[in-house]
Amino acid sequence: MKNITFLACMIAVMLFICVGCGDEDSDPQLSPNFDFSYINDNLVRFENQSPGDYYSLLWDFGNGRTEETTDRDKIFDVNYLVAGDYTVSLELLGFVGNKESIEKTVNISSASFSVDFSATTSSTDPNIVRLENLTVGEFDSFKWVYRGKEIANESTYDAYFPFTGNYTIELVVEKAGTAFTETKNISILADDANYVDKLTLAWEEEFDGTALNTDDWTYETGASGWGNNELQNYTAGDNADVSNGMLTITAEKVNDNTQVGSYTSSRIISRNKQEFEYGRLEIRANLPAGRGIWPAIWMLGGNFTTTGWPTCGEIDIMEYVGHDPNTVHATVHTPSGFGASGNGQSFSLPTCEEEFHNYGVVWTKNKMDFYVDDPSNVTHTYAPANKTDENWPFDQSFFFILNIAVGGNWGGAQGIDNTIFPQTMEIDYIRVYQETP
Repeated sequence: MKNITFLACMIAVMLFICVGCGDEDSDPQLSPNFDFSYINDNLVRFENQSPGDYYSLLWDFGNGRTEETTDRDKIFDVNYLVAGDYTVSLELLGFVGNKESIEKTVNISSASFSVDFSATTSSTDPNIVRLENLTVGEFDSFKWVYRGKEIANESTYDAYFPFTGNYTIELVVEKAGTAFTETKNISILADDANYVDKLTLAWEEEFDGTALNTDDWTYETGASGWGNNELQNYTAGDNADVSNGMLTITAEKVNDNTQVGSYTSSRIISRNKQEFEYGRLEIRANLPAGRGIWPAIWMLGGNFTTTGWPTCGEIDIMEYVGHDPNTVHATVHTPSGFGASGNGQSFSLPTCEEEFHNYGVVWTKNKMDFYVDDPSNVTHTYAPANKTDENWPFDQSFFFILNIAVGGNWGGAQGIDNTIFPQTMEIDYIRVYQETP
């Protein structure tokens, strides 16, 4: 009985198809047509006038609005806010997949709405441009777009352009679900000499409490050599202490064999927890000392796990090797120059092993200025004139890494003095300053 019912259904479907479609020569011709009339200067009514049989209608009203319907009698009232000519199309879809369309032009002679704004450079600060929304008519919301920033619903806004160059400012106005834009170009003739002073504190790590804040930090562990033939085993907290407002990382000796696992230490990272793009990044630290020790305060690009090194980029804010005492190093590693070919500079600092110093970088879209103690004390500048993915992978977020390595290609280049252990690196704070929104 089930088979008979199924066969009957199939016959019915085939008859329907034959009756509805016929052969190719008998396919009904589609003749799309529509009328429109002006309700007022900006509101236009559209009515379908297409004869014959068809399945659906697709309207495109030329202003970003489209409608698809199977109701051939549905009327559409469309509001055109800006004066101009609009191409309106109606496409019919037949029952056998055939399509036909027609276009007509709708002329809007007057605007009920126009987008405009002014951009005026401040007479007292050539790096500030005052933006004023001069849009005529009612709208739902708007935003300013410039330098990768978006500022919403500020009718008058002082936009900051700290660096020399040509910039585009865009005003995006939303009305009834449609976005209208206006752009203007400006030129900034000089860098802001007070850029660093205008940055504000965005994040700080003072190492308060009695344990590392795991909302911000993760321990990396293991004795894998870390790509540099290092000999330490990084532990999950046994070699790190947080107390008295200080993080202390301790490198300890396990045995005198000077091989992998003969030493323990800590390596903490802020990946996926605290990552930053641009700004002034500063760490106050007191360094360990002795032949074979290799502390570092540095950063890797947030895309490290997907692109690898050196494609992700590396920012070495401070490196120190014990066989070169009283000297700190700042280096940038990129696909065009990495490892021993990294772009860096050494700086003599006779008290780096005995006293706290501030190690920092002022990082913008144009360059990196590394410094010791004060941003005015620049020790190295990295600023390729023609920036490419090969020499500037630095327009992305980076995360912090704090560690003490033992031995390795650089740290152990002159061997390891096993009498120096334990050795500590003390971190007083980390502070990140950035532009305000």
